[in-house]
Amino acid sequence: QVQLAESGGGLVQAGGSLRLSCAASGLTFSRHDMGWFRQAPGKEREAVAAISWIGATTYYADSVKGRFTISRDNAKNTMYLQMNSLKPEDTAVYSCAATSERPTGWNPRLTGGYSYWGQGTQVTVSS
Repeated sequence: QVQLAESGGGLVQAGGSLRLSCAASGLTFSRHDMGWFRQAPGKEREAVAAISWIGATTYYADSVKGRFTISRDNAKNTMYLQMNSLKPEDTAVYSCAATSERPTGWNPRLTGGYSYWGQGTQVTVSS
């Protein structure tokens, strides 16, 4: 049974930082591309960042480029999202997701490209 568990969310002031973690179990982590998504109240879920199975390819939404950094540690079955210079508009529930094993034609921005999802962690940025 595949499980993805996010942690590290919380309340932070604008300009502050948070580091999210996504711990994976029940799958061969190194064979899966991974992504971070977020959903704010009343808005659609959007891709924030993604990373290929070996970490060679990354994707960032324009809104977070230069502020967020995605990484993974395949030895620890864990993915991270370092979020710096946070803004109130970053407030959302952040979820991690995993693709199927070694997918072909992976589009990191599309929710349909991911097979497994975590429950999410709330990030709130106050102004």
